[in-house]
Amino acid sequence: MDSSNQAAWWTPVATYRGAGEYAYFAFNEPGSQPGTHRVAIARRDPSGGWSRLPVLNGGGPAEYTDDIGHNQPSMARDGSGRFHVFASMHNNTWRYFRSDTTGGAPTNHAADLPDQGKNVTYPVLTSTPEGDLYLIARVQEGTRRAGNLYHWDNDASSWSKVGSFAAADGRSVYPDDLQVDSAGDLHLLFEWSLAPSSAFRHELSYLKYSPSTGVFRDHAGAEAAVPVTPASADVIQPIEAGESYQDEAGPAVQSAKLTLDGTSPKVAYRYRLATSGGLFHVRYAYLRDGAWARQTVYSGGQTTAALGLTWDETEGKRVYFATASGADRARVATESGGTWSSASVAPGLPIDRLAVRRNASGQDILYLVDTQGGRLHYARN
Repeated sequence: MDSSNQAAWWTPVATYRGAGEYAYFAFNEPGSQPGTHRVAIARRDPSGGWSRLPVLNGGGPAEYTDDIGHNQPSMARDGSGRFHVFASMHNNTWRYFRSDTTGGAPTNHAADLPDQGKNVTYPVLTSTPEGDLYLIARVQEGTRRAGNLYHWDNDASSWSKVGSFAAADGRSVYPDDLQVDSAGDLHLLFEWSLAPSSAFRHELSYLKYSPSTGVFRDHAGAEAAVPVTPASADVIQPIEAGESYQDEAGPAVQSAKLTLDGTSPKVAYRYRLATSGGLFHVRYAYLRDGAWARQTVYSGGQTTAALGLTWDETEGKRVYFATASGADRARVATESGGTWSSASVAPGLPIDRLAVRRNASGQDILYLVDTQGGRLHYARN
């Protein structure tokens, strides 16, 4: 694995249940020279065997310059078994690859996307039970960087643009996650910063989109006029005391993930308090009595940017995070009676980034990154 394979916003894991469980990991492997990487997929079959699929650009592998935190891949598998990979986009035009056959190596299909010629960053993907895909990404729209939503119609094998769900002058949208619920609605999670960009963001926000009606709503079901702005968004983490868009050293959000209990959203995110000494704590947000409630999951030390969150029918929420130091850095936290506790998921491994996807059998599939050792690990809960 290339050392550039580290991000927080990405969705690099896909799963599929056929005659057994499959897992797919999109990742950066070392490029042809230092400071570059190539994009590939690691495929795990039901017997536990691994194989590698290259991502192809013309007559050779897709290869790009390293750009940690931006040039990492997101992927999904559609209902026809084709892989979709978005890779290495930091204010670039589309770099999109799709299999031409079931299970085949993805090839360049950048021309198939709407919004040609625009600069795009942070592609985040999810699939529906019917085999369609949805994509959110940050797109340069004039003087602002908007959050846009796109739809892959698997029957028609085509992409379309649903629209801009969040945008405001002087602000930049940072996509975090999206999930499809049991009713077929789409849940979106995103943050805001000053335009053009910032390492630290604010006002973590939520929207729900119903494909059947084309309507966006907040958590209470009220229709939302899109694109929402920070003033009109359904804000999960409001501005706290001492927090300001202009202050890079004060309270801020940095990365978040979403899961669902049926149709109810649950959110994990990293937040730096005015009193946390520069440390990003892990928080959990959920709906209680019709409003967003928040809890502290972990405050024992510094954490890295990546998070994961799943909902288990027995244990409830599972929040995955990585500490910035220590022997057991990759952790899973659960809550009982209002008290959170965490345990190691990869003892002794210096995991500093992670991603999680729950498969159809109710297992959490973990994508665990050791950037120092150049290794990508698979785990299952």
